[in-house]
Amino acid sequence: MSGGYQYLDIILFALVAAFLILRLRNVLGRRNGHRGRSNDPFGTPSKPEKSEDKVVRLPDRNDQTPETAQAAVEEPESETQTPLEAGLTQIKVADPKFDPREFLSGARLAFEVILTSYAGSDTAALKPLLSPEVFGNFSQSIRDRQQANETMEITLVGIKSADTVEAYMAGRTAHLTIKFVSQQITAVRDDNNEVIEGDPKEVIDVTDFWTFARDTRSGDPNWILVATGSLD
Repeated sequence: MSGGYQYLDIILFALVAAFLILRLRNVLGRRNGHRGRSNDPFGTPSKPEKSEDKVVRLPDRNDQTPETAQAAVEEPESETQTPLEAGLTQIKVADPKFDPREFLSGARLAFEVILTSYAGSDTAALKPLLSPEVFGNFSQSIRDRQQANETMEITLVGIKSADTVEAYMAGRTAHLTIKFVSQQITAVRDDNNEVIEGDPKEVIDVTDFWTFARDTRSGDPNWILVATGSLD
C-alpha cells in the first residue's frame, strides 16, 4: 500500500506544479518564439495605439499632384538645401523609386549610345531615346549630312565625368541636366574621303550639357533626352 500512497503523492505534486506553471504564465506572459519589443528609442512605442492615428503612409506617385509634391518638400530643412538638392528631393517625392546614382549610370550609357548612333546616322536607334523635338533636330542634321555626301566619325575615348547640375519638376515631369566631360576623336569627311572638319588623330575634351526628362506617373521607367547644349 505504501507504494500506492507514493504514487498518489507524485500525482498530487504534479497537479500542484502544473497549477503553478499556469499561474506563472498568466502573470509573466508566454513566449512562443516571438520576443516582445525591446526598449529601442528609434522604434515604435510598445503601448498599443490606434493604427489610424499612427500609420505613416509613403507617397504614392499615382496619387501625387504637382501641388502636393511641392508642399512635401516645403519643410524647414529645405531652407538649408541647395537648389539642386531641393530639386532632387522633389523628384524623389514624385517618384520614390528614383535613385540618383542609378540614373547617372544610365545617363552615361545613353550618352554613348546617342553619340555613336548620331554619328552613324542610325535614326531607328535614336528615336526612342529622344524627345520629338530633339529627334527632329538630329534627323535634320543627319539628312543634311547625307545630302552633302558627308560622313561623320566619332570615337568616344572615355567619359571623364558625369555630374548632375540641375534637377526640377515641371508639373509631373522630372528634369535632370547632366554635365558630361568626355574625350572624343571627331572628324567629318566629304565624298572624296577628305577631312573637312575635326581631326581623326586628335583627342579632344568636350563638355556637353544634356537634359533628360521623364513623366513620373508613367509606367515607362526610361528617361528621354529633351535638350542639349555645350560650352561652345
